[in-house]
Amino acid sequence: MAAYANMTGLDDASRSAFHDLITRHRKIVLKVASIYARESADRADLAQDIVTQCWRSFADYDATRSFSTWMYRIALNVAISFARSSQHRQRHAVAFDDSLHDVASPDPADDERVRMLYACIDALDPLNRALLILYLDERSQREIAEILGITETNVATKIGRLKERLRNDMTEA
Repeated sequence: MAAYANMTGLDDASRSAFHDLITRHRKIVLKVASIYARESADRADLAQDIVTQCWRSFADYDATRSFSTWMYRIALNVAISFARSSQHRQRHAVAFDDSLHDVASPDPADDERVRMLYACIDALDPLNRALLILYLDERSQREIAEILGITETNVATKIGRLKERLRNDMTEA
């Protein structure tokens, strides 16, 4: 995520402010990247794309508003675009020889229930995946609505349906 340091377009004070804000809120980038990309290289690429888009949009950031809300909105938009393009790539990809995969790399989803949860999350459409991330991050319904561009009532309804769906999916699996 440090590649933005070489980008130009803003003065030194803005670059410094951006660096501080990105450093303070880097978990947002990592969280979104880990939900929308399973492979390590894809997560790194997605995280880089998110930070790059934040940099490109930083001149338009309104400092009177919450940086994390602004960052989430950008991160989720970039991640949703990434997920859509990944689905296209996967449909047209040729399988690689499994013996070439690094089977020794640790998988954080070793626990069966965690694997089940990830499978349920992977099955969600991009909007519900974004909603789940924000809900699990304990964002208010108002902030979720602002980030996703939907009404608070819609957020409440979707959260209720999402909880029910996950509950059903986890008990069926």
